[in-house]
Amino acid sequence: MIASLTRLTTGAGLVAALAFPTVPFDTYPRQPGIDAINYAFRIELSDTSDAITGEMTLDFRFLSADVRTVRLDLVGATSASGKGMRVAAVTLDGAAVPFTHADDVLQIALPNAPTAQQRSRIVVRYAGTAATGLTIGRNRHGDRTFFSDNWPNRARHWLPTIDHPYDKASSEFIVTAPSHYQVVSNGVEVEATDLPGGRRRTHWRNAVPIAPWLYVLGVARFAMQRVDTFDGKPIETWVYPQDRDAGFADFATPTKSVLAFYSDYVGPFAYERLANIQATSVSGGMEAASAILYNESSVTGTGSVRWRNVVIHEIAHQWFGNAVTEADWDDIWLSEGFATYFTLLYIEHAYGRDEFVRGLEASARTVATFAATNPDYTIIHRNLSRMEDVTSSHTYQKGSWTLHMLRGVIGDAAFQRGIRAYYQRHFNANATTADFRRAMEEASGRDLGWFFEQWLYRPGTLKVAGQWRYDAAAKQITVSLDQLQTDGSVFTMPIEIAVHTAGQAPPTIHRVQLAGKQNAFTLAAAEAPTALTLDPNRWVLMEVSLTKAR
Repeated sequence: MIASLTRLTTGAGLVAALAFPTVPFDTYPRQPGIDAINYAFRIELSDTSDAITGEMTLDFRFLSADVRTVRLDLVGATSASGKGMRVAAVTLDGAAVPFTHADDVLQIALPNAPTAQQRSRIVVRYAGTAATGLTIGRNRHGDRTFFSDNWPNRARHWLPTIDHPYDKASSEFIVTAPSHYQVVSNGVEVEATDLPGGRRRTHWRNAVPIAPWLYVLGVARFAMQRVDTFDGKPIETWVYPQDRDAGFADFATPTKSVLAFYSDYVGPFAYERLANIQATSVSGGMEAASAILYNESSVTGTGSVRWRNVVIHEIAHQWFGNAVTEADWDDIWLSEGFATYFTLLYIEHAYGRDEFVRGLEASARTVATFAATNPDYTIIHRNLSRMEDVTSSHTYQKGSWTLHMLRGVIGDAAFQRGIRAYYQRHFNANATTADFRRAMEEASGRDLGWFFEQWLYRPGTLKVAGQWRYDAAAKQITVSLDQLQTDGSVFTMPIEIAVHTAGQAPPTIHRVQLAGKQNAFTLAAAEAPTALTLDPNRWVLMEVSLTKAR
């Protein structure tokens, strides 16, 4: 997800038996005795009102016999605004059951104790006008449209769900709307039937389990193009008909190339198709599974590099955030940090090292600016309680840099092995930071507790200043490197030093270990250097000053 364009930018042996950091879950009330299997949403829309009529069918499994109520998130109507949902009836396995709907929670009482692994079905009939989550209004051409925006926990404003990423389910949208609209959603279209009275019923079915924030609905007048296929799966563009030519041109590339790169680097694409959709409801991009929404201004007809990078970022989310989903909001960097770094990896692959480094440098500047005013902020949240705090530039940019530094520490081959193992192990499921660390330790054969602890669980940034001098008699260089951060933090990191000499290209690279506030190193050198460069290949997130001693 990109809320705005300004955000984008080896040892061998056994893994050490080191305890993983324990971080409390976020504050969302879980219901571990229930496993959601499939949601089917029947939604009726009209041009005479912004109110919707809904019916949600939830197929689920009881995981234990001690469940007495089923809890769903659904924002209730308030007398002040008149917006929100009112529940008309609830059935369990075809029979009416008592329920309460208060404080935006729908509690459904079970008449009998279930058995473990019992399958059941709940149907909720409701209606109302959504305050958010479903945006109904005019697009830039003045046409009426309906678009979802469920991030991060706004699905509850119009869809009864377990509105948290830990319980993924497949989904269906069966939408009845005036027939002059087309309907787009997750998965594949299985029905489009014209009804009496100028209405049309459209049914989309998504067979892959996803988190509720990834459910998507778009209802508008569209021009739709089947651009190509990838691995036998359609690639589509959906734009307003007035923007047909510009939109078809803008979204034609680089979608297929990006899908191919991530499939090769990470693992298989999880979904039945990939659609890029022009929409009113998001300010940047929203990575809804198989059907990505982009702000309507993304369509320019110019092939904007900035919007091209948003497309790459949202497609990266199809792997990280969508197929492998964080089990907890505290670990949101597993979505945003990953998508940000994998955007840069594709840029490195497709457009070259220089553009990749420019992206790293832009991210580093963002990290420094944010850290200056938020010195105590950690990438891993500590029991998140305010959903408005779920993401920040650190979640994106420092999270991205953490992956880049990890790649530098363990090497390209081990990094890719770990990424592929992590993806395969948690494909279409959930994962934690501890799961990711475990995969990278197994891939590299190294304990990485020190790395994860200092970059993810602790605040602070690394600031290094140093001097060097050459001793001609001893034929050696002495280098002093001091950590200047004043917040009490001390980082441990391997750092490269490039020694440049006259007539020599490329320079000699030495790898040293930064371990304390003051560090001194001696490097052999047959002749006097012309210059020394710290971190020449840009592997470490730090502010650097290195000068020759007078």
